Amino acid sequence: MSSVDVIIPCYRYGHLLRECVTSVLGQPGVDLRVLILDDASPDDTPALGTALAEGDVRVEYRRHASNRGHIATYNEGLDWADADYVLLLSADDLLTPCALQRAAGFLDLHPEVGLAYGRHIGFQTGQTLPEVAPVPECGGRVLSYEVFLATTCDMGHTPIESPAAIVRNQVHQAVGGYRPELPHSGDTELWLRLAAVAPVGVLDADQAYRRWHDANMTFRYAPLGRLKEQKAAFDAHFRDHAGRLADFEPYRRRLAQALGESAFWTASHAFDRGDTASCSELLRYAMDIDPSIHRRPSWSRLCLKRVVGPAVWSALRPLADTWRGRRKEMHRLTSV
Repeated sequence: MSSVDVIIPCYRYGHLLRECVTSVLGQPGVDLRVLILDDASPDDTPALGTALAEGDVRVEYRRHASNRGHIATYNEGLDWADADYVLLLSADDLLTPCALQRAAGFLDLHPEVGLAYGRHIGFQTGQTLPEVAPVPECGGRVLSYEVFLATTCDMGHTPIESPAAIVRNQVHQAVGGYRPELPHSGDTELWLRLAAVAPVGVLDADQAYRRWHDANMTFRYAPLGRLKEQKAAFDAHFRDHAGRLADFEPYRRRLAQALGESAFWTASHAFDRGDTASCSELLRYAMDIDPSIHRRPSWSRLCLKRVVGPAVWSALRPLADTWRGRRKEMHRLTSV
């Protein structure tokens, strides 16, 4: 039976900790250990963490005397782990039934794979979770570094959510932990670093429930800041692995197009909200990173909207939507 250490960093999530740990302790088919790291939470995390550790020998609990931040806490957890496989699970997320058994089984069958991830299911607190069958095995495929890198560049970020990813601990220890200088895109850089030394497994299964709420770090960070942080993660990877491929330039171009496209549509949404300052800032970034974006029809349409202004556009938008709908219908009829 393969061993798995599940690291659960916790800060201000004491009210969610028991549900998270319960989703882990119910995992069959693996030699399991739960490592709770309390980053000096000012809530009832200490009492809950202590009770969970006293109630099950598979649970261990540590508390920081002062807050060290999420990157330092993650890396401490990785240093603590000594199982065959390791998974980092935020205290506000959950594992699906048999997730660890499926992931460990896949990694056992594919010893060349260093990182394996599956799908995640988003949910909000209070929402009934979609049921996932407790199936102990699943199919999957193995991606080479080049394929994973191309897919990631086309997205502008990796397709991986942390609670749905499991790593071979030996590989994790070899490449190191999270980089402090990338507090908001450390996952992206780390997944790329792992992929550069070992193939990536993609599990055909729902592996985790990802909780969406206002306290998520993703929502607390400005959209432009997130894009810049993602680019910094890729830049660090390209710099540190310059000899891994003969030419990174095609991947850089694909990344620039993806980030430029994301910046443009984020700018468009900002305009619709009446946030013209953010719209302008995002468009400047889109042009800086991908100058060819201004040749797209969508760019011209947004420029026209900016000329008339948010108030006038808000009044004209129903007419524009009707006109576009009629054009699509005419196109559909003439193409039959």
